[in-house]
Amino acid sequence: MSTLKFQYTRTDFNYVQYYVNGTWKEGKLKSEDSLNIPTMATVFHYGQEAFEGLKAFKRKDGKVQIFRPYENAKRFQASCGYLLMPKVEIEDFVQAVIKTVKANLKFVPDYGTGGALYIRPYMIGVGETLAPTPSPSYIFGVVVAPVGALFKGSLTPVNLLVSEYDRVAPLGTGQYKIGGNYAASMFAQNLARLKGYDDCLFLDPTSHTKIEEVGAANFFGITKDNVYISPNSPSILKSITNMSLKYIAEYILGMKISSSDIYINELDHIVEAGACGTAAVITPIRSLDFNNNVHIFPTLDAAGPITQKLYNLLTGIQTGDVLDPDHWTMIVE
Repeated sequence: MSTLKFQYTRTDFNYVQYYVNGTWKEGKLKSEDSLNIPTMATVFHYGQEAFEGLKAFKRKDGKVQIFRPYENAKRFQASCGYLLMPKVEIEDFVQAVIKTVKANLKFVPDYGTGGALYIRPYMIGVGETLAPTPSPSYIFGVVVAPVGALFKGSLTPVNLLVSEYDRVAPLGTGQYKIGGNYAASMFAQNLARLKGYDDCLFLDPTSHTKIEEVGAANFFGITKDNVYISPNSPSILKSITNMSLKYIAEYILGMKISSSDIYINELDHIVEAGACGTAAVITPIRSLDFNNNVHIFPTLDAAGPITQKLYNLLTGIQTGDVLDPDHWTMIVE
């Protein structure tokens, strides 16, 4: 298995494209991994930025394929649109990702290691504005790095502290992938780790009674009735991994799917729980500590049988070992 950690390792090339005077200029690959940005750029002072996260995998036949780039492109458009940043067309986003991966193919971890090439598209406001208004100019870029799993080990269950702090505001930016959401999560996540937990779990910001996100990942559960459940809230990031797991659960495993409220004090119907996301992949949850009351899921220190099946199918599709359900993957030629 891979010894890679989820951290940045410089690669040979990254992609940069400038938006000036209402028009996107031609994007280019460059070897420098730094940008020259004015000190009054809106990204620094008003947080005008959005980003994405997706992965490329090496298959058994040696080819490299990217997982669901079109879904990331659509979500990126939504995030940028909310922050009044210019649109990157779907195909332009995908082609920028492909160019960057192709230029860094030697960094894609080998098949069977559990590693992947993490892909980070981003957009930042770089115009000089003193007032809190949208930037007149922007940079769209793509950076890649070889990575391992976000959490401590593949399918190793984690213990979570239910946070008293909010990740986002009601009817705010929670459904978008923007840096402010992650910055607002860091204090609670750090507090949980200082107390000996692997991460924290956030509740809904209105009532503090319903499960929302696991740190920077979506929450899912498997019920006694064999239903795949996940929270339904406008404050939750629309996870492409969760979307994929729902499809696998319903159409491959024949399970029922439910997106509904999951109350923190009503968890006995859940026999397996997990966090899912591009970085987390699938990470089983062992326990939740809510107000010093610890709920331990029946699977204890192992992944549950459904979680294991979901993981095997998802990672199998990502690496080409399992048939692609519906044009989810794109081979880099």
